[in-house]
Amino acid sequence: MDRTAGVRIGLALGGGAARGWAHIGVLRALERAGIKPDIIAGTSIGAVVGGCHAAGHLDNLERWARELTPKRIFGYLDLNFAGTGLISGQRLCERLEQHLGDRNIEDLGTRFTAVATEIGTGHEHWLSRGRLVDAVRASYALPGVFKPVKVHGRWLFDGALVNPIPVSVCRALGARYVIAVNLNFDILGRGSVISTPEALFAEGEEALHMAQEQEPQDKRGVRALLQRQILGKRDGAPGISTVMVDALNIVQDRIARSRLAGDPPDAMISPRLQDVGLFDFHRAEEAIERGSQAVERQLDDMVREIEICDPRRAPNRARLQTGGSIASDQPVAK
Repeated sequence: MDRTAGVRIGLALGGGAARGWAHIGVLRALERAGIKPDIIAGTSIGAVVGGCHAAGHLDNLERWARELTPKRIFGYLDLNFAGTGLISGQRLCERLEQHLGDRNIEDLGTRFTAVATEIGTGHEHWLSRGRLVDAVRASYALPGVFKPVKVHGRWLFDGALVNPIPVSVCRALGARYVIAVNLNFDILGRGSVISTPEALFAEGEEALHMAQEQEPQDKRGVRALLQRQILGKRDGAPGISTVMVDALNIVQDRIARSRLAGDPPDAMISPRLQDVGLFDFHRAEEAIERGSQAVERQLDDMVREIEICDPRRAPNRARLQTGGSIASDQPVAK
């Protein structure tokens, strides 16, 4: 088979909670360079960003992410007093549905797949059909924090437990050149950074008081207890969500290293996010910029390799070298 004939480009977007806003910067930088993926596979936050991009709503997601503050973040945490997760996730779901509606994955312009894990069996599920919102929610449903999501008759949660950086999905779907984004590159082997800044704690308590004023007296104490379980305490003791995410991050570390060793991507984008905590969703501007910078560091190599695979897919070298940009709607040969 002629490898230079119509090579398909795949983009594997890994998990990493708030660090995932860097995916937006990666997509923007690739777009400016004229590199358009034919296949996008996403895990967890990678599924959120990848799904919005495939649906043509990356602008809306970026605008929302940049406007997040600690107080607004807590406004989306609809605490769950009963069930299988501390947070029901309904408010986030409603926000996604505002932009994505009832769109099905198979109707998107770019082929997209979200990775999730089945409860009970541990099976890896590739969600490439059905409602986009359901697939995205299932992929980011952090065990114990968000309620699992029922898709196609199966209860699913975070795909990072089985495939943190879904290079294998891109390969299986026919990608011959795979670009992967590893959000946890600079914390491998050094533990995770899960910060609860003083400002975040203070604004979280303020949001708690506002919510308490609108609730019956008998529920206020329960909400206060759950809020502290999520946030932790001022004495430095970690909250439940911190422990859960840190444990997941350790597992994700080990699985990612193993799977990437067996099936490495053709290009690895590694944003420098060591000081961005997994809950720092209010730092979107920094994360997006670092994602863009990470692409710039790898751009020359990617352009050269894509050119070798298929000259028709290669960006215009002359314009890249002169700092010129390539219009995002420029047609790309397939």
